[in-house]
Amino acid sequence: MRYLIRKRCARKINSFYKNVSRKYRHTYSQELMERNVHDAFDSIYQIERSLLRREPTLSRWNGYFMANTDKWYFAYTIENDTITIVDACHAQNMHEKEP
Repeated sequence: MRYLIRKRCARKINSFYKNVSRKYRHTYSQELMERNVHDAFDSIYQIERSLLRREPTLSRWNGYFMANTDKWYFAYTIENDTITIVDACHAQNMHEKEP
């Protein structure tokens, strides 16, 4: 299997933890932030292995497959032997946006 991670997905993961580090700047270390980012990216490579395919719960992800860990949800497509991760959302932000 080949995995392609779109820039949007990478930006969502990085910006989430960057915002956490700003909010908790006195208790959230650079090392912890880097480990959390690394763990999030590592979990992507479990899609279609231990992270099973699900129906999307967000309307903006209709047309994609969805997989989740305890912290992250991923929207992705599969074409031949390539999994393309198009979007990511942290579990605490998994809700429809208000109009």
